[in-house]
Amino acid sequence: LSNKWEKVSLEDILNYEQPNKYIVKTTDYSDVFEIPVLTAGKTFILGYTNEKEGIYSTNNLPVIIFDDFTTATKYVDFPFKVKSSAIKILKPKKDGINLKFVFYLMQSLRFNANQHKRYWISEYSKLRVPFPPIEVQNSFVKEIELLEEEIHKAERNIQKNKENIKNKIDKFFLK
Repeated sequence: LSNKWEKVSLEDILNYEQPNKYIVKTTDYSDVFEIPVLTAGKTFILGYTNEKEGIYSTNNLPVIIFDDFTTATKYVDFPFKVKSSAIKILKPKKDGINLKFVFYLMQSLRFNANQHKRYWISEYSKLRVPFPPIEVQNSFVKEIELLEEEIHKAERNIQKNKENIKNKIDKFFLK
């Protein structure tokens, strides 16, 4: 199926923004603050800041944040700040692009980011990918979201069963 789709480069479908105006001024994070400070890496939320200026706001969301050195990506649909200028903020270039579809597509790309350099402008954005019509994108995203919901349900069940086991053990041995 994908061999019938138009091939586009990522730069054909995504605009990028440098994050400079969204970088935190201080790393005095606290869980009592509201605004998350993000990285595209494994940690994702580094902490929370009370800074009120330079927040990437709701009316510009969703976006993909892209780590320019590792090519790691995160889909973000809430206001945030970032810690580093090594992030690119990616948005659709035009209508007919489901950003969550592009995010999943980027998860499937095999890209060797083994040198310490910035990749988005020079190489990553030039990658050519099969790109289906918006109806196919939307259908795919809906399927993935249903599967993710199943995973969340299963995780909640596991947690509930662990608590039930602990309660039974406690009840049995602490009579």
